[in-house]
Amino acid sequence: MRIAITGASGLMGTALSESLTRDGHEVLHLVRRRPRTAGEAGWDPYGEKVDTDRLVGTDAVVHLAGRPLGPARWTRRRRAEIRDSRVIGTGTLATAISQMAEPPARLLSASAVGRYGDAGDRTLTEDGPRGTGFLADLVADWEAATRPAERAGVSVAHLRSGVVLSRSGGLLATLLPLFRAGLGARLGDGRQYLSWISIADDVAAIRFLLERPDITGPVNVCAPEPVTNADFTTALGRAVRRPALLTAPRYALRAALGEFAAEVLLPSQRAVPQRLLDAGYSFRHPELGGALSDIIRGGSGAYGGTRE
Repeated sequence: MRIAITGASGLMGTALSESLTRDGHEVLHLVRRRPRTAGEAGWDPYGEKVDTDRLVGTDAVVHLAGRPLGPARWTRRRRAEIRDSRVIGTGTLATAISQMAEPPARLLSASAVGRYGDAGDRTLTEDGPRGTGFLADLVADWEAATRPAERAGVSVAHLRSGVVLSRSGGLLATLLPLFRAGLGARLGDGRQYLSWISIADDVAAIRFLLERPDITGPVNVCAPEPVTNADFTTALGRAVRRPALLTAPRYALRAALGEFAAEVLLPSQRAVPQRLLDAGYSFRHPELGGALSDIIRGGSGAYGGTRE
């Protein structure tokens, strides 16, 4: 297959590109910088420009680009950057694809379980109700931005990802030094659910969906066993063989990180990957303990790769 990827230099884009290339697929990176190499094509998400000539003959596009959420306080400017990088960028790409004489047959567009808001202990499948808050509104507009491609007949799926666990970046890479130093802490009361996925399963699930154009619309890309923050804290402490007995109070998190804490760290999202399970996807890491053990020791599931 020939697959174009935006956000290819990020955590997920890097792992996916390496996995596809290792198995002999041709990968084209959509980038903003100049000069560009032979394996790159240009796009300007804010200038509404995409080098669609380079996309001719591409089987699928995986759209992963977006401003990182944090950890950082969300100033008005940062909120706008987070939103625009997703909504405007997705609209630019979907519109450009829709105007091609022969567009790629498949578009997998990043999304997030933040769509469900703070849902307590309710189990959330893809049919779960939309929540409230900045992220829930953002995800709704982010997913709607793919409509030009859908109207052009492209098979579109929205990757509603949970927290991706990897030693190379993201939440786990941030927490590992703290937990290894014995400073691991439960967030708030620890009862909020965390939807997570190992980077190996994230890569493999995306590749599974590339081969299943019949699966369209939202897909929860997360492990089948979400855990509470308290259980996550205990499991990570056990994995690094350090006690994790501290607590970061809600008021302290809100004071330090503001809306980021309120929207990302403290809400409860007990999402399950019902559509992946129904389609027959088999998880490498269905439960957290095994995933953390494999990732931290650098096993075969630590980075990604093919699912044999």
